[in-house]
Amino acid sequence: MKEFLLSFIPIFVAMDAIGILPMVIGLTEHLKKKERHGIINQSIITAFLIGIVFLFLGKWIFRILGVQVSDFKIAGGAVLLAISLRDILMYERNRKLPSETMGAMPIGTPLVVGPAVLTTIIILLDTYGPFMTVLSFIMNLLITWVVFHYAGAISHFLGKAGSKAVSKIAALLLAAIAVMMMRKGLVDTVAASLFAKGT
Repeated sequence: MKEFLLSFIPIFVAMDAIGILPMVIGLTEHLKKKERHGIINQSIITAFLIGIVFLFLGKWIFRILGVQVSDFKIAGGAVLLAISLRDILMYERNRKLPSETMGAMPIGTPLVVGPAVLTTIIILLDTYGPFMTVLSFIMNLLITWVVFHYAGAISHFLGKAGSKAVSKIAALLLAAIAVMMMRKGLVDTVAASLFAKGT
């Protein structure tokens, strides 16, 4: 039980289902209930597949491609920043991300499973082993699915005006998170470069 909690909590914090809920509402508030549920299912399936692949192949992929975790932070942040700026600056409500792929990108990744989650599960794999890490990852995805499932009810409670306000606030939060991800990636890159020069 102790090992489960020690592996569950870091993923829970990194995934932050409650924190990204306003962004999910902002991205899906114009969709019908059936479409929204399809997007939610698509996002969780995408997050699961990406997480499992990186859980077992992440270090090998990084090593083969010469990619660092900091590179993922910068790339993921750039994608989120582009999406958030598009939502903030657009004037036509019908200009939305394609609903066919919205669950996969950007909700499934990099919102649900981004650099923070990928880094966390790879670290936990070395500490607690594959079974406990996979179990904690799946439990967190189930919690995220439940939270997202009730996003529609929350959007209905807010009303049309409230949903628009949440959408714009969420876009600003998304932009801030994007900048934070890129900043951390750049800091990690510079730190690794200075360490390499020092040795």
